[in-house]
Amino acid sequence: MTIPITVRVQHDDFDVALETRMLTANRPDIGAVVSFVGICRVGEDDLAISEMTLEHYPGMAETEIRRHAEEARRRWPLAGVTVIHRFGTLTPGDNIVLVLTASSHREAAFQAAEFLMDYLKTNAPFWKSEKRLTGEGGVWVEACGKDDDATSRWERK
Repeated sequence: MTIPITVRVQHDDFDVALETRMLTANRPDIGAVVSFVGICRVGEDDLAISEMTLEHYPGMAETEIRRHAEEARRRWPLAGVTVIHRFGTLTPGDNIVLVLTASSHREAAFQAAEFLMDYLKTNAPFWKSEKRLTGEGGVWVEACGKDDDATSRWERK
């Protein structure tokens, strides 16, 4: 059976409960759903932000996210995957990303969700700029070292 993979890149917010119901409807084989919601946060000290802007390459972003969701399906016995990533200007408290992974058992769902989030944080074709509370604007942000380290653990040797 081909598992459902849903990938959307959108400006509008998402409803976590609705997306979870859609993933699990009429699926008695699903015993675990792991959900991750990334939320825009203020940050700390001189890095505190008032807003962030996410840009993407339309078409390419969806294709690359789907490719990684399919890789997760090959690595773990998944029953379904949903990835929704927002773009545009977001303020602290706004949802950024949703990753849902479903499986018969929790271990596969947890590992697949981590795999997908590590990819999204480091290599997905999104570009992020932040407007700081200090007034500094248009500061482009790159993945940090700990995110790169987390992603490297998934590389096949």
